[in-house]
Amino acid sequence: MDVKIESDKRNELLSRREVEFTLKYEGATPSRMQITGKLCALLNVKEPLVVLDSLHSSFGRTQLEGSARIYDTEEGKNKTERQYLSARGMPKPKEEGAA
Repeated sequence: MDVKIESDKRNELLSRREVEFTLKYEGATPSRMQITGKLCALLNVKEPLVVLDSLHSSFGRTQLEGSARIYDTEEGKNKTERQYLSARGMPKPKEEGAA
């Protein structure tokens, strides 16, 4: 995976960075967790502070455009973001006793 940051803006009012990026990949489309991990490694931030907003890909192309929001604190993220966006792409908790 190759990530190119198109824009990186600071939003002081909400204490976050708003990043737009282009991702080129080989094979299958990467999962949201893989994309988040790559962005975290590239921007040197922790995974719980990142929310992927949108991902757009085109049929037949191995490239996608996306946007993400990176918060300064987890508390700020929880105040601002809707719960389903924060939970999207995260592993589901395993239920006890399920076989």
